[in-house]
Amino acid sequence: MMTFADRVRRVVQKIPKGKTRTYGEVARLAGSPGAARAVGTLMKNNYDTTVPCHRVICADGSVGAYNRGGPKKKKQLLQEEGVRF
Repeated sequence: MMTFADRVRRVVQKIPKGKTRTYGEVARLAGSPGAARAVGTLMKNNYDTTVPCHRVICADGSVGAYNRGGPKKKKQLLQEEGVRF
């Protein structure tokens, strides 16, 4: 059986380049609606480069934190992929 963390990583790995999902959307798609904060914690601690955690954003459209360079770097990566703010 997959853990919640495994399900979250799998959902995030499927977010296409140039697209984003909110922490809440990822939680729902991972089978745990209401676990947005837990998704945030998992992404905060994610250093697996196969998991594009920069594509997970806040419900209000802001980019939120990024453990590999901060919000400015996260926004830059998303813009390079074609995401518009």
